[in-house]
Amino acid sequence: MAKMTVLKYPDERLRKVAQPIAKVDDSIRAVIDDMFETMYDEQGVGLAATQVDVHQRLFVADCSEDQNEPLVFINPEITKAEGHFKNDEGCLSFPGVYAKVERAETITVKALDKNGEEFSMNAEGLLAICIQHEIDHLNGKLFVDYLSPLKRERIRKKLEKEQRLAEKFASEAQ
Repeated sequence: MAKMTVLKYPDERLRKVAQPIAKVDDSIRAVIDDMFETMYDEQGVGLAATQVDVHQRLFVADCSEDQNEPLVFINPEITKAEGHFKNDEGCLSFPGVYAKVERAETITVKALDKNGEEFSMNAEGLLAICIQHEIDHLNGKLFVDYLSPLKRERIRKKLEKEQRLAEKFASEAQ
């Protein structure tokens, strides 16, 4: 397994729409393993392939407190969504940024698992939020797209400033 680099906003590759996976094989399973390693290392609860510059319809998630309930979603599709609620969301592509986003309260999703077997599951709470968030990534949509243009611009400027400072400190350290 190998840790992958998570793309950071405003990287335009985060806007690329992921393509369906035609066949679940060992190369896909290797990407899945690397994505889990990356997600756990970054202390996330979900990671879409798009976030690691792999533009295929795949994401991993583990919303358990002990990080012992890994889930794989290949070619996911939400088939039912009910209710609405707002909750704080964060994203590994937006370090340190959190904002209230309105999502469906309960969902039903169908997808393929790591072995290419189709499954369907109901989700609520954090898992429902995570699934909707990660499917948005696969569609080239980011959680800041739900915010006002002013809030989105503030976040972009903040992250760009932090990136410039990080690059400056890195060059001074050499």
